[in-house]
Amino acid sequence: MARKRRGNNRALLAMAALAGFCLPAQAAIISTCTIMVGASGTMTANPSIGVLSSRQAGGSSASVTVVASSLLCSVLNLLDCYSVSAPAPAAFSSAPSGGGTNVTFASVFRLDGSGADNNGSVPQRVGNGTHAIQVDLTATKSAGIFPTGSYQGTVTIRCE
Repeated sequence: MARKRRGNNRALLAMAALAGFCLPAQAAIISTCTIMVGASGTMTANPSIGVLSSRQAGGSSASVTVVASSLLCSVLNLLDCYSVSAPAPAAFSSAPSGGGTNVTFASVFRLDGSGADNNGSVPQRVGNGTHAIQVDLTATKSAGIFPTGSYQGTVTIRCE
């Protein structure tokens, strides 16, 4: 009988050890940054058809809303806040044949309705709260003109 109890104790101990490994993990979220895309922008050509830009006449900026929330940013008075950037793409997402050759890209963004352009590749610190961002993209062809067709460029907004 004693032997049987030891076997049961070992089985119970093994089951308890396995149950301990199956417990849900606990975590605390201390910060989040949510990016919501509003409207896509529209790029139009300049008169010489060597530049496509959302800043040309008839073009429009893309709009994005960023909601930053960091407990440490609040507690430590902006020591651990988020930074936002909008670097230009390396190439068009889609373009007609020859449309993507000899092209350089530049992006700028404006934060919270300010008229000041920020270089898309340079992160700008944001505090907690909701931030409206307008993004512009410019594609410049160094040789020739942009062929007729549909072009798409994608700027990735980063909140880090």
